[in-house]
Amino acid sequence: MDRLAAMETFVYVVETGSFSAAARRLNIGQPAVSKTIAQLESRLAVRLLLRSTRGLTPTEAGLAFFERAKRAIEEADEADNAARGAASGLTGNLRICTAVTFGRLHIVPHLGPFLEQNPELNIDLMLDDRNVNLVEEGVDVALRMGALSDSGLTARKIAECRRVVLGTPTYFEQHGEPTCPADLSKHQAVVYTLSGGANWSLKRADVEQSVVISGRIRVNAAEGLRAAVLAHQGLTMASEWMFAPELADGSVREVMTDWTLPNQDLWAVFPTGRMVSAKARAFVEYVRGLLKDV
Repeated sequence: MDRLAAMETFVYVVETGSFSAAARRLNIGQPAVSKTIAQLESRLAVRLLLRSTRGLTPTEAGLAFFERAKRAIEEADEADNAARGAASGLTGNLRICTAVTFGRLHIVPHLGPFLEQNPELNIDLMLDDRNVNLVEEGVDVALRMGALSDSGLTARKIAECRRVVLGTPTYFEQHGEPTCPADLSKHQAVVYTLSGGANWSLKRADVEQSVVISGRIRVNAAEGLRAAVLAHQGLTMASEWMFAPELADGSVREVMTDWTLPNQDLWAVFPTGRMVSAKARAFVEYVRGLLKDV
């Protein structure tokens, strides 16, 4: 038995919680994973996993083995990278996950220069508005916005931007411009259910006002919000990132500029319990640099 390969299989089984998910990560059949774990337990003469209808749970011995096996794999990877001269450039695959609109507007157009800097690196970009399970999906780093729902995540805040009230010039020509929170009740708003919903909190100096806006269109995806606003169907509250091209060319306009909304935070989120790879760190720094000027 290849001891390092067996440890890697066991680590994937614990991290993903199933033989089938580990098999997908390793690109092998599930029976091969089951056989490897059985051989590993036989060699160590100890039960590593408890199997039930609910899934797999590591035993006390399994948890101890998992921690040491994971460190051994990480050290082996670092040794491989050092031997290949990886310190002078990034190599292999980097799997990234981010929201669809943010990725389309702010990540995809800028991948070229990053890849030119690292000619031995390949990027696998997942555009998904869901908060996917990073371990099960094999993600090295995810870019997520807003408050993080899981306090157990390994995360680093890398940027923030303003939220603003905006709409198209055509909409404001037809319906007028709001100048204070009370005016918003007279307008149709496109409600983004994943960010604040219909409850908006605005602040000016020491005065803070909350308002419940009304809107006949509610969407749960940024692409839908953008489409509705650009079709002059209402104003909305959104981050500058979401409408960056249109704010720049004037096809949407910010209003109520003397009132502020809570900023939008961007987080780099890493799989819990794993060493952050040099590839992931380099990409996060690259994105942080990109967003300084947005």
